[in-house]
Amino acid sequence: MSDKKVVVIGGGAAGMLAAATAGSKGKDVILIEKNDILGKKLLITGKGRCNITNDCDIEELIENVPVNGKFLYSAFYTFTNADVVNLFNKLGVKTKVERGKRVFPVSDKSRDVVKALERYMRQNNVKIIKGEVSKVISKENKISQVVLNNGKIIKCDSVIIATGGLSYPQTGSTGDGYKFARENGHTVTKIKPSLVPLEVKEEWVKKINGLTLKNVSIYVLNKKNKKIYDDFGEMNFTNYGVSGPVILSASSYMGDIEKEKYKIIIDLKPALSEEKLDKRIQRDFEKYSTKHFSNSLNDLLPKKIIPVIIELSKIPANKVVNQISKQERKNLVKLLKNITLEVKKYRPIKEAIITSGGIKIDEINPSTMESKIIKGLFFAGEVIDVDAYTGGFNLQIAFSTGYLAGINC
Repeated sequence: MSDKKVVVIGGGAAGMLAAATAGSKGKDVILIEKNDILGKKLLITGKGRCNITNDCDIEELIENVPVNGKFLYSAFYTFTNADVVNLFNKLGVKTKVERGKRVFPVSDKSRDVVKALERYMRQNNVKIIKGEVSKVISKENKISQVVLNNGKIIKCDSVIIATGGLSYPQTGSTGDGYKFARENGHTVTKIKPSLVPLEVKEEWVKKINGLTLKNVSIYVLNKKNKKIYDDFGEMNFTNYGVSGPVILSASSYMGDIEKEKYKIIIDLKPALSEEKLDKRIQRDFEKYSTKHFSNSLNDLLPKKIIPVIIELSKIPANKVVNQISKQERKNLVKLLKNITLEVKKYRPIKEAIITSGGIKIDEINPSTMESKIIKGLFFAGEVIDVDAYTGGFNLQIAFSTGYLAGINC
């Protein structure tokens, strides 16, 4: 056991891996977590299945980090996605690769990931304290101690701040790390939600609240009508707007929502060209030729969305199908492939999966995750100003930066 004492603040993905890694180097490690349980946010990631990483090459990992991705070169190459998979396999968590190269535990249980990290810490003699840090104190630009809310003082040589961002505050992410960083001379960039549901101007979404659409495609236009993002997959409608995987990913491409006035275009039938969709509708119209228009779309669309499509098409619901004009039918085809929503704003940051913004990367050594201002102060995970798209990329950031901080502290 080294006589070097390390305090890790935050028992999430980055903090637990950092603590276990530091412990594996023989350091005397204490991890402080304010929640009753460790890995609270990990437990709810990937709908409780925990998408631990992505099975792509390293360059692709970096491409999937739109905010300051290049800062992570050293972290991603030092502790790769293959290293993450190997570590969990060694800790008894078998993994599988799904659509979009997303890596999950075979068990589909995030609890298995948390338990594995807890085991890893125990194997490396990490002491765990349930408590809340009030201050991180440095003297002469060097870490000296950590003070807990109950007044307890822990003297130490290094501190790793792995407190997360501001998203999901019920999991303990309440921005403490930003406060500790500022108090030690660091700059925190503007904090905003990322991977977050969106509110839209259209009132009709309320009528289909709870509807999930699978295998749809979307694209996002900025105010100059330039396409800035497109995706294919699952989305859902809410009382205020839209959510689901493709929407959350799209949100991270949107800058200042009020200035930009983004639009989301939804294609309900991306597998069919307009021509093929028109032929399909003609067949349905033949089948239901003597029925009202409102009864002719059941084979084509989910039942819940039909009244909305009728309203948007401007074809009267009680119009007999064989009376619908060719132009009305063509307009219906266009509508099904171009449903337009005007984005009003992000949902609150507490509903975001991750926080965009954080401790300024220019003030952190990318090869070690150590502060360039305070010796012995390290950062890991979401508290840093880096964020990625959905697909396991954000957890890879947590693990890679946690590992770097752990081996260098």
